[in-house]
Amino acid sequence: MKSISSLTQEKRYKDVVFDKIDVQKNLLYNTADSIKEKYRQFDLYQPADDPSAKKRPLIIWLHGGGFKYGTKNSKEIKIWSNAFAQRGYVVATINYRLSKKHPLRKFKDLIEACYDAVEDAGVAVNYFKTNANKFNIDTSKIILGGNSAGAIAALQSTYSNKADLQNVIDSNKIIANAGNYNPYNIAAVINFWGALFNDDWLNRTNVPVVSVAGAKDKIVQVDTKGVAFFGSVAIRRKTDALHIPNDIKIYDGYGHELQKRFNPFFRSGATKTRWKEAANFAAEFLRKQIIK
Repeated sequence: MKSISSLTQEKRYKDVVFDKIDVQKNLLYNTADSIKEKYRQFDLYQPADDPSAKKRPLIIWLHGGGFKYGTKNSKEIKIWSNAFAQRGYVVATINYRLSKKHPLRKFKDLIEACYDAVEDAGVAVNYFKTNANKFNIDTSKIILGGNSAGAIAALQSTYSNKADLQNVIDSNKIIANAGNYNPYNIAAVINFWGALFNDDWLNRTNVPVVSVAGAKDKIVQVDTKGVAFFGSVAIRRKTDALHIPNDIKIYDGYGHELQKRFNPFFRSGATKTRWKEAANFAAEFLRKQIIK
């Protein structure tokens, strides 16, 4: 007969195995910053009384808000963080710099804001690598996740580099640059209704990606929009062609944030149920691809 601990190990990272979650709030992922600089703060979620706490995968989550709004305190962030922590993950939900310009209306402002978010994500990754023993993290299993703008930043952090984004800012063109790719050695990406600026960037590295999106999303379209947005369906098509491990869950009839009609101020119980389903779907993918 298998012991309780061995059964827990079999289900760990796929199913809920912990009832209680410990949350530490408003920590700093760059200790050189002042506590007043809230954009470098993070909340840490981890299972309480974890008997296998020595080396655990880390999910770093970036919030949505169009690079103009949002924080790590969003309701959906808490739902996903608890869902992953209950499976055994360490989850760090981070704030990052928000734009003082107009990223929701001007393409250049959007790219500049994404550049800053990517830079902050890199600072966070390096912080957790440096402090891996403190947080019992397996540095070979650092996963970047995000929703909306946060997913855009997570994707760009993995499949592009600063030179790519700088080229876009300077020339307003998408250039498939050579150079460093996956600079932070990310093990996988969780893409909730995000997009890449160039799907050719997927040629560079074999990092698995799992996507969830609404088929009627008008904020970040699920396929290709113009020449600079490649949504979840476009990412699926390209990763299939390149034989990069991937999966996708599309919600027919739903839009951004898996809502019938996108409203950043009101989220129904049914929407929250879909958010939980998205976490379950991502966990199933990660268990197969990342947790060996």
